[in-house]
Amino acid sequence: MGNNTVRNGNTIRKKNKFLKIISILLVFFLVVLVFILTFRPIFLHVTKVPSISAVYSAWNANDFNLVHDLTEKILEERPFDNTALAYQGYAYFYLSVAEKEPSVSLNYVNSAINNLRIAMRDAPSSIRPQIYYILGKAYYQKDVLSSYVYYADSVVYYLEEALQAGYQADDIAEYLGMAYAQLGMTEESIVSFSNALLTNESDILLLSIAEQYINNSQPDIAKQYLYRLKSESADEQISLKARLLLAQLHAEEGNFEDALQEYTAILEKNPENADAHYGIGVLYEKQGDLAKARAEWRKTLKLQVNHSGALKSLNNGKS
Repeated sequence: MGNNTVRNGNTIRKKNKFLKIISILLVFFLVVLVFILTFRPIFLHVTKVPSISAVYSAWNANDFNLVHDLTEKILEERPFDNTALAYQGYAYFYLSVAEKEPSVSLNYVNSAINNLRIAMRDAPSSIRPQIYYILGKAYYQKDVLSSYVYYADSVVYYLEEALQAGYQADDIAEYLGMAYAQLGMTEESIVSFSNALLTNESDILLLSIAEQYINNSQPDIAKQYLYRLKSESADEQISLKARLLLAQLHAEEGNFEDALQEYTAILEKNPENADAHYGIGVLYEKQGDLAKARAEWRKTLKLQVNHSGALKSLNNGKS
Protein backbone atom coordinates (compact mmCIF):
# COMPACT_ATOMS: atom_id res chain seq x y z
CA MET A 1 0.00 0.00 0.00
CA GLY A 2 2.80 2.41 0.97
CA ASN A 3 4.83 1.51 -2.13
CA ASN A 4 1.85 2.28 -4.38
CA THR A 5 1.42 5.67 -2.75
CA VAL A 6 5.08 6.51 -3.28
CA ARG A 7 4.97 5.38 -6.91
CA ASN A 8 1.81 7.42 -7.55
CA GLY A 9 3.43 10.48 -5.97
CA ASN A 10 6.54 10.13 -8.15
CA THR A 11 4.39 9.68 -11.23
CA ILE A 12 2.40 12.81 -10.48
CA ARG A 13 5.55 14.83 -9.84
CA LYS A 14 7.09 13.64 -13.11
CA LYS A 15 3.89 14.45 -14.97
CA ASN A 16 3.73 17.91 -13.43
CA LYS A 17 7.39 18.51 -14.25
CA PHE A 18 6.81 17.40 -17.85
CA LEU A 19 3.78 19.64 -18.16
CA LYS A 20 5.77 22.52 -16.75
CA ILE A 21 8.56 21.97 -19.31
CA ILE A 22 6.00 21.74 -22.10
CA SER A 23 4.41 24.97 -20.87
CA ILE A 24 7.78 26.73 -20.79
CA LEU A 25 8.61 25.50 -24.29
CA LEU A 26 5.24 26.64 -25.59
CA VAL A 27 5.72 30.07 -24.06
CA PHE A 28 9.24 30.26 -25.52
CA PHE A 29 8.10 29.30 -29.02
CA LEU A 30 5.20 31.73 -28.75
CA VAL A 31 7.57 34.55 -27.83
CA VAL A 32 9.88 33.62 -30.72
CA LEU A 33 6.94 33.53 -33.10
CA VAL A 34 5.73 36.93 -31.98
CA PHE A 35 9.27 38.32 -32.33
CA ILE A 36 9.62 36.93 -35.84
CA LEU A 37 6.23 38.21 -36.95
CA THR A 38 6.93 41.62 -35.46
CA PHE A 39 10.50 42.23 -36.61
CA ARG A 40 10.82 40.14 -39.79
CA PRO A 41 9.30 42.83 -42.06
CA ILE A 42 11.63 45.43 -40.55
CA PHE A 43 14.64 43.15 -40.98
CA LEU A 44 13.76 42.33 -44.57
CA HIS A 45 13.23 46.02 -45.32
CA VAL A 46 16.59 47.00 -43.83
CA THR A 47 18.45 44.33 -45.77
CA LYS A 48 17.06 45.77 -49.02
CA VAL A 49 18.94 49.06 -48.45
CA PRO A 50 22.36 48.78 -50.14
CA SER A 51 25.51 49.37 -48.16
CA ILE A 52 27.91 52.23 -48.88
CA SER A 53 30.60 49.62 -49.54
CA ALA A 54 28.48 48.37 -52.46
CA VAL A 55 28.42 51.93 -53.78
CA TYR A 56 32.21 52.17 -53.49
CA SER A 57 32.60 48.88 -55.40
CA ALA A 58 30.37 50.11 -58.24
CA TRP A 59 32.26 53.42 -58.31
CA ASN A 60 35.65 51.71 -58.50
CA ALA A 61 34.32 49.62 -61.40
CA ASN A 62 33.20 52.84 -63.19
CA ASP A 63 29.64 51.49 -63.28
CA PHE A 64 27.92 54.86 -62.93
CA ASN A 65 24.44 53.53 -63.66
CA LEU A 66 24.80 51.09 -60.78
CA VAL A 67 26.17 53.82 -58.51
CA HIS A 68 23.07 55.87 -59.30
CA ASP A 69 20.68 52.97 -58.64
CA LEU A 70 22.31 51.97 -55.35
CA THR A 71 22.44 55.50 -54.01
CA GLU A 72 18.83 56.06 -55.08
CA LYS A 73 17.74 53.20 -52.77
CA ILE A 74 19.85 54.55 -49.92
CA LEU A 75 18.41 58.04 -50.32
CA GLU A 76 14.86 56.71 -50.24
CA GLU A 77 15.54 55.73 -46.63
CA ARG A 78 18.12 58.37 -45.71
CA PRO A 79 17.44 61.45 -47.87
CA PHE A 80 20.31 63.45 -46.40
CA ASP A 81 23.01 60.80 -46.38
CA ASN A 82 26.01 62.93 -47.45
CA THR A 83 28.01 60.09 -48.92
CA ALA A 84 25.09 58.76 -50.95
CA LEU A 85 24.21 62.27 -52.15
CA ALA A 86 27.82 62.92 -53.17
CA TYR A 87 28.28 59.66 -55.06
CA GLN A 88 24.94 60.00 -56.81
CA GLY A 89 26.09 63.49 -57.83
CA TYR A 90 29.34 62.05 -59.18
CA ALA A 91 27.37 59.42 -61.11
CA TYR A 92 25.05 62.04 -62.60
CA PHE A 93 28.06 64.06 -63.79
CA TYR A 94 29.71 61.16 -65.60
CA LEU A 95 26.37 60.06 -67.06
CA SER A 96 26.02 63.60 -68.40
CA VAL A 97 29.44 63.47 -70.04
CA ALA A 98 28.61 60.14 -71.70
CA GLU A 99 25.12 61.19 -72.85
CA LYS A 100 24.84 62.24 -76.52
CA GLU A 101 21.41 63.88 -76.31
CA PRO A 102 22.03 67.48 -75.08
CA SER A 103 18.72 67.88 -73.23
CA VAL A 104 19.20 64.61 -71.33
CA SER A 105 22.83 65.50 -70.62
CA LEU A 106 21.75 68.88 -69.23
CA ASN A 107 19.20 67.20 -66.94
CA TYR A 108 21.90 64.88 -65.64
CA VAL A 109 24.35 67.70 -64.94
CA ASN A 110 21.66 69.78 -63.21
CA SER A 111 20.93 66.80 -60.96
CA ALA A 112 24.66 66.41 -60.28
CA ILE A 113 24.99 70.04 -59.21
CA ASN A 114 21.87 69.85 -57.03
CA ASN A 115 23.05 66.68 -55.25
CA LEU A 116 26.56 67.93 -54.69
CA ARG A 117 25.49 71.30 -53.33
CA ILE A 118 23.17 69.58 -50.83
CA ALA A 119 25.87 67.07 -49.87
CA MET A 120 28.37 69.87 -49.36
CA ARG A 121 26.34 71.49 -46.55
CA ASP A 122 27.20 68.91 -43.93
CA ALA A 123 29.86 66.89 -45.72
CA PRO A 124 32.82 65.72 -43.63
CA SER A 125 36.16 67.23 -44.52
CA SER A 126 37.29 63.91 -46.01
CA ILE A 127 34.92 64.13 -49.00
CA ARG A 128 34.68 67.90 -49.48
CA PRO A 129 37.72 68.21 -51.82
CA GLN A 130 36.27 65.70 -54.29
CA ILE A 131 32.86 67.39 -54.13
CA TYR A 132 34.52 70.72 -55.04
CA TYR A 133 36.38 69.03 -57.92
CA ILE A 134 33.33 67.37 -59.48
CA LEU A 135 31.20 70.49 -58.91
CA GLY A 136 33.72 72.60 -60.82
CA LYS A 137 33.70 70.20 -63.76
CA ALA A 138 29.90 69.91 -63.60
CA TYR A 139 29.54 73.67 -63.94
CA TYR A 140 31.86 73.57 -66.96
CA GLN A 141 29.71 70.84 -68.49
CA LYS A 142 26.61 72.96 -67.82
CA ASP A 143 28.35 75.90 -69.49
CA VAL A 144 28.94 73.80 -72.60
CA LEU A 145 25.31 72.66 -72.71
CA SER A 146 23.62 75.97 -71.86
CA SER A 147 22.86 78.77 -74.30
CA TYR A 148 23.72 82.36 -73.38
CA VAL A 149 24.30 81.42 -69.74
CA TYR A 150 27.83 81.30 -68.40
CA TYR A 151 29.10 79.46 -65.35
CA ALA A 152 32.84 79.98 -65.80
CA ASP A 153 33.04 81.87 -62.51
CA SER A 154 31.57 78.85 -60.68
CA VAL A 155 34.06 76.58 -62.44
CA VAL A 156 36.94 78.69 -61.18
CA TYR A 157 35.52 78.98 -57.66
CA TYR A 158 35.03 75.28 -57.03
CA LEU A 159 38.21 74.09 -58.74
CA GLU A 160 40.27 76.62 -56.78
CA GLU A 161 38.56 75.38 -53.61
CA ALA A 162 39.49 71.81 -54.56
CA LEU A 163 43.13 72.80 -55.02
CA GLN A 164 43.20 74.66 -51.71
CA ALA A 165 41.72 71.60 -50.02
CA GLY A 166 44.61 69.54 -51.38
CA TYR A 167 42.79 67.69 -54.16
CA GLN A 168 45.04 66.47 -56.98
CA ALA A 169 43.85 65.79 -60.53
CA ASP A 170 45.71 66.26 -63.82
CA ASP A 171 42.80 67.96 -65.57
CA ILE A 172 42.15 70.76 -63.04
CA ALA A 173 44.67 73.13 -64.64
CA GLU A 174 43.19 72.64 -68.11
CA TYR A 175 39.64 73.25 -66.87
CA LEU A 176 40.82 76.38 -65.08
CA GLY A 177 42.56 77.56 -68.24
CA MET A 178 39.36 77.21 -70.27
CA ALA A 179 37.24 78.89 -67.58
CA TYR A 180 39.66 81.82 -67.19
CA ALA A 181 39.66 82.21 -70.99
CA GLN A 182 35.87 82.48 -70.98
CA LEU A 183 36.09 85.14 -68.28
CA GLY A 184 38.61 87.12 -70.33
CA MET A 185 41.29 86.59 -67.68
CA THR A 186 44.03 85.97 -70.22
CA GLU A 187 47.09 85.94 -67.97
CA GLU A 188 45.45 83.55 -65.49
CA SER A 189 44.42 81.35 -68.40
CA ILE A 190 47.98 81.23 -69.73
CA VAL A 191 49.33 80.25 -66.30
CA SER A 192 46.75 77.46 -65.96
CA PHE A 193 47.31 76.13 -69.48
CA SER A 194 51.08 76.20 -68.89
CA ASN A 195 50.61 74.14 -65.73
CA ALA A 196 48.40 71.73 -67.66
CA LEU A 197 51.09 71.26 -70.30
CA LEU A 198 53.45 69.96 -67.62
CA THR A 199 51.27 66.91 -66.97
CA ASN A 200 49.05 66.39 -70.00
CA GLU A 201 50.32 67.84 -73.25
CA SER A 202 47.85 67.66 -76.13
CA ASP A 203 47.28 69.43 -79.45
CA ILE A 204 44.08 71.08 -78.29
CA LEU A 205 45.91 72.37 -75.22
CA LEU A 206 48.74 73.77 -77.33
CA LEU A 207 46.19 75.49 -79.57
CA SER A 208 44.36 76.92 -76.56
CA ILE A 209 47.49 78.43 -75.05
CA ALA A 210 48.48 79.89 -78.44
CA GLU A 211 45.08 81.61 -78.65
CA GLN A 212 45.55 83.09 -75.20
CA TYR A 213 48.99 84.45 -76.10
CA ILE A 214 47.38 86.11 -79.13
CA ASN A 215 44.71 87.62 -76.88
CA ASN A 216 47.47 88.82 -74.57
CA SER A 217 49.25 90.61 -77.45
CA GLN A 218 52.17 88.17 -77.45
CA PRO A 219 52.12 86.94 -81.08
CA ASP A 220 55.74 85.81 -81.16
CA ILE A 221 55.14 83.30 -78.36
CA ALA A 222 51.87 82.21 -79.97
CA LYS A 223 53.68 81.50 -83.24
CA GLN A 224 56.00 79.02 -81.54
CA TYR A 225 53.03 76.83 -80.67
CA LEU A 226 51.26 77.38 -83.99
CA TYR A 227 54.29 76.45 -86.14
CA ARG A 228 54.63 73.26 -84.13
CA LEU A 229 50.96 72.38 -84.53
CA LYS A 230 50.78 72.99 -88.27
CA SER A 231 53.72 70.68 -88.89
CA GLU A 232 53.29 68.03 -86.18
CA SER A 233 49.61 67.71 -85.31
CA ALA A 234 47.95 64.48 -86.43
CA ASP A 235 44.57 66.21 -86.16
CA GLU A 236 43.93 67.93 -89.49
CA GLN A 237 41.35 70.31 -88.03
CA ILE A 238 43.80 71.54 -85.41
CA SER A 239 46.54 71.86 -88.02
CA LEU A 240 44.26 73.95 -90.26
CA LYS A 241 43.21 76.10 -87.31
CA ALA A 242 46.88 76.73 -86.48
CA ARG A 243 47.54 77.76 -90.10
CA LEU A 244 44.53 80.09 -90.02
CA LEU A 245 45.78 81.83 -86.87
CA LEU A 246 49.28 82.11 -88.35
CA ALA A 247 47.85 83.64 -91.52
CA GLN A 248 45.94 86.22 -89.47
CA LEU A 249 49.06 87.11 -87.48
CA HIS A 250 51.13 87.47 -90.67
CA ALA A 251 48.43 89.71 -92.20
CA GLU A 252 48.33 91.93 -89.10
CA GLU A 253 52.12 92.31 -89.36
CA GLY A 254 51.88 93.24 -93.05
CA ASN A 255 53.54 90.00 -94.12
CA PHE A 256 51.02 89.34 -96.90
CA GLU A 257 53.09 86.78 -98.79
CA ASP A 258 53.38 84.42 -95.80
CA ALA A 259 49.72 85.00 -94.94
CA LEU A 260 48.64 84.06 -98.47
CA GLN A 261 50.85 80.99 -98.33
CA GLU A 262 49.05 79.78 -95.20
CA TYR A 263 45.59 80.49 -96.63
CA THR A 264 46.49 78.65 -99.83
CA ALA A 265 47.72 75.64 -97.87
CA ILE A 266 44.41 75.58 -96.00
CA LEU A 267 42.38 75.63 -99.24
CA GLU A 268 44.49 72.84 -100.70
CA LYS A 269 43.37 70.68 -97.77
CA ASN A 270 39.83 72.03 -97.62
CA PRO A 271 38.62 74.12 -100.61
CA GLU A 272 35.43 74.97 -98.72
CA ASN A 273 37.10 76.69 -95.78
CA ALA A 274 35.13 79.95 -95.52
CA ASP A 275 37.59 81.63 -93.17
CA ALA A 276 40.48 81.14 -95.60
CA HIS A 277 38.52 82.75 -98.46
CA TYR A 278 37.58 85.63 -96.17
CA GLY A 279 41.21 86.07 -95.12
CA ILE A 280 42.39 86.17 -98.73
CA GLY A 281 39.75 88.83 -99.37
CA VAL A 282 41.17 90.89 -96.50
CA LEU A 283 44.66 90.57 -98.03
CA TYR A 284 43.37 91.84 -101.39
CA GLU A 285 41.62 94.71 -99.61
CA LYS A 286 44.82 95.73 -97.82
CA GLN A 287 46.60 95.76 -101.19
CA GLY A 288 43.88 97.94 -102.74
CA ASP A 289 42.35 95.29 -105.02
CA LEU A 290 38.70 95.62 -103.95
CA ALA A 291 37.30 93.67 -106.91
CA LYS A 292 39.22 90.53 -105.94
CA ALA A 293 38.44 91.17 -102.27
CA ARG A 294 34.69 91.28 -102.95
CA ALA A 295 34.93 88.11 -105.05
CA GLU A 296 36.54 86.26 -102.15
CA TRP A 297 33.95 87.52 -99.67
CA ARG A 298 31.13 86.34 -101.95
CA LYS A 299 32.78 82.91 -102.04
CA THR A 300 32.87 83.06 -98.26
CA LEU A 301 29.12 83.68 -98.03
CA LYS A 302 28.34 80.88 -100.46
CA LEU A 303 30.17 78.53 -98.10
CA GLN A 304 28.89 80.12 -94.86
CA VAL A 305 25.87 82.38 -95.31
CA ASN A 306 26.15 83.92 -91.84
CA HIS A 307 29.90 84.63 -91.87
CA SER A 308 30.05 87.85 -89.83
CA GLY A 309 33.31 89.15 -91.32
CA ALA A 310 32.20 88.76 -94.93
CA LEU A 311 28.75 90.22 -94.23
CA LYS A 312 30.29 93.24 -92.54
CA SER A 313 32.86 93.79 -95.30
CA LEU A 314 30.30 93.55 -98.10
CA ASN A 315 27.84 95.79 -96.28
CA ASN A 316 30.35 98.55 -95.61
CA GLY A 317 30.02 100.06 -99.06
CA LYS A 318 32.02 97.31 -100.69
CA SER A 319 29.21 95.22 -102.18
